[in-house]
Amino acid sequence: MSKAILRTKQLSKQFGKQKALDRVTLAIPENSVYGLLGANGAGKSTLLKTMTGILTPTAGSLYFDGHVWSRKDLGKIGSLIETPPIYENLTARENLKVRALMLGVPESRIEKVLQTVDLTQTGKKKAGAFSLGMKQRLGIATALLGNPKLLILDEPTNGLDPVGIRDLRELIKSFPGQGMTVLVSSHILSEIRQMADHIGILSHGRLEYEGRVDQGADLEKLFLDIAERGRVR
Repeated sequence: MSKAILRTKQLSKQFGKQKALDRVTLAIPENSVYGLLGANGAGKSTLLKTMTGILTPTAGSLYFDGHVWSRKDLGKIGSLIETPPIYENLTARENLKVRALMLGVPESRIEKVLQTVDLTQTGKKKAGAFSLGMKQRLGIATALLGNPKLLILDEPTNGLDPVGIRDLRELIKSFPGQGMTVLVSSHILSEIRQMADHIGILSHGRLEYEGRVDQGADLEKLFLDIAERGRVR
């Protein structure tokens, strides 16, 4: 197996009496697209938020690039969780300039990431007037500014039309060829099948399956069987 860029060991997160993550152990191979599957409420967003320092785990360990995760590693992790963090009264370039100043990265990165997400032609158009797909791509551009080794995307195709979904899928699939690992969460099986090399399936806070994507396997049956087991446990 290739080197894991991010690994968790017995990771748990509890909110009062509710156990949102229950001893999750997973490994995300470097330079791959890893699909994190789970029904709504399975714990996907909670897991991603622990990986990005938004939440602190109750128990367990998190490792990044071969060492224990620390907040210093956030400079090598780009993320888009929930809604894109954009200023609607600013243009795409202005949004990225604000973020570049915060990160301390050169402005030369702005044009590069705009090209990557195909937003170079937006000119003086304010981000508030962007389509949902354009806002998603601007959010991804913001996450890419620091040239991360790991990009984390939470339900990135939510609300997109078929063309937007296709374009975003192809963009995500291109990143491993640029030396970047992508962790993408979703509850849409067909999308994960088309873009991911590896998958993990969460159910009620537990990682019930992890492995390579087998195009010949019945992913829907596997997912539903796991969801049903979790419901009756």
